Amino acid sequence: MLDIPHARDADRVRVDDLGDPSDDVTLVTGRFGYRDRPDAPAALALARERSHELGRFDDATYLLSRVLLLPVARGDMAMWRKHLFIALARNAASPAVYFGLPRDQTISIDGIIEI
Repeated sequence: MLDIPHARDADRVRVDDLGDPSDDVTLVTGRFGYRDRPDAPAALALARERSHELGRFDDATYLLSRVLLLPVARGDMAMWRKHLFIALARNAASPAVYFGLPRDQTISIDGIIEI
């Protein structure tokens, strides 16, 4: 997130082949202002205009990590606080919706954290 309200298209994406253009692995970094609505597919389309490597495929797969929180009876935090924190975290907005990711191209990888 940039500390300006809106990012210009010229500054919105950065494309890096990570040192080996022949391995078909490319890092695309999207940058958005604090008043911009993040749109990953639109940023990827902008990056495709700038990179020949990205123009070779028609669709992308988006990977998200999701953390499942489990309360355990150890540590200094009271159990009611752990349950409240878990309820608030569960009600948070979906990152797929926030970044405008298409459902049929998004994979979520889960992890479990005990609090």
